Amino acid sequence: MKTITIILALFLVSNLNFGCGKVVQMTYLAPEKVNDGIDVGTLQQVSMDTTLIMNAVNRINHGKYNEVHSMLIYRNDKLVMEKYFKGYKYQWDARKYRGEFVDWNRNMPHSIMSCTKSYTSACIGIAIANGSIDNVHQSIFDYLPDHQHMKTGNRQYITIEHLLTMTSGLAWNEWGASHGTSANDVDMLYFNCDDPVACVLDRSWWAVPGEYFTYNGGGTVILAEILRNATNMNIEEFSMKYLFAPMSIDSPGWTQYKNGMYDSAGSLKLTPREMLKFGITYLDGGIWNDSIIIAPDWIVKSSNSYNDNQEINIPIEDSGLCGYAYSWWTSELDYNGEIIYMYRAGGWGGQSIMVFPQLDMVIVFTGGNYSSNSSLFQIVEGFILPSIL
Repeated sequence: MKTITIILALFLVSNLNFGCGKVVQMTYLAPEKVNDGIDVGTLQQVSMDTTLIMNAVNRINHGKYNEVHSMLIYRNDKLVMEKYFKGYKYQWDARKYRGEFVDWNRNMPHSIMSCTKSYTSACIGIAIANGSIDNVHQSIFDYLPDHQHMKTGNRQYITIEHLLTMTSGLAWNEWGASHGTSANDVDMLYFNCDDPVACVLDRSWWAVPGEYFTYNGGGTVILAEILRNATNMNIEEFSMKYLFAPMSIDSPGWTQYKNGMYDSAGSLKLTPREMLKFGITYLDGGIWNDSIIIAPDWIVKSSNSYNDNQEINIPIEDSGLCGYAYSWWTSELDYNGEIIYMYRAGGWGGQSIMVFPQLDMVIVFTGGNYSSNSSLFQIVEGFILPSIL
């Protein structure tokens, strides 16, 4: 019996990494330079402790933080850390949302979930900068000609800014029900809705627009319709022309509803390096490859919490109390005894584009923690920030 117990223990230890093979201790390798416009370097070149970073990498590899699929660190104009791990692709109708088990790599697009909202926000900012939309304080009904009949009650006071900041005052339940079912309000737009705009606007009004935060991806979907009516381009066409093509990104994969509208709240699929380009553009004040992609004032609006959008507790992640800006989350973190701020595009399952202006740094994560807690802040605060020498 003792022999059997020892054999079983050895088997379990050798299959820690999601039950698929022996866990190997990873060693540091500088990211590979490829023709994507991102410069690379080493951790040593940007004064970061390699041992601490590799401790984090190996803890991820051993499943310490459930399922992290990638971790990229960009600092002082260089990509200095790029690691990929094993894990499951997202599948909405599978148990625990687990689809195919894969070895993630640099060339594989990943579902970025609600990080999509930050890209939609960028498109609205670009449309304002080029004059297609006047300003964020306009009523949403200025750009919804097919829904004028819903301009009743306080809905007429909902502005574009209210949708960007999730303060529309419309009732919405996205955090209190499982994804992949019609019980979740944002997924209901796929299951039981012929007109997503009408389905969102038909929700009951519970607060004066602009006063209270309620997480509402339906409002982000309306932003795509506003963009279409303002520019005569759907969000797929507009984003490709003004956002993705300038960054040399192909086919980010917007998903459509039954009526042809685009899911601008959570449907994009991008590689982690493509996500990084977006973060770098925000870090550099809206500039990519010496061209202004996003207006600097839009970066400011995206990186500073809107009014009373403070102390928001996001379910199943360890981010603590957050703020919310123009479809970007904001956080305050401890760095060597001082408070620094960070803003991020965040998505269900552990998708994140974290921008640290004070440290000239962007961190990208992808993950598969759809039914378990995401612990990205443990990695950032426990290893990445302390590694900066």
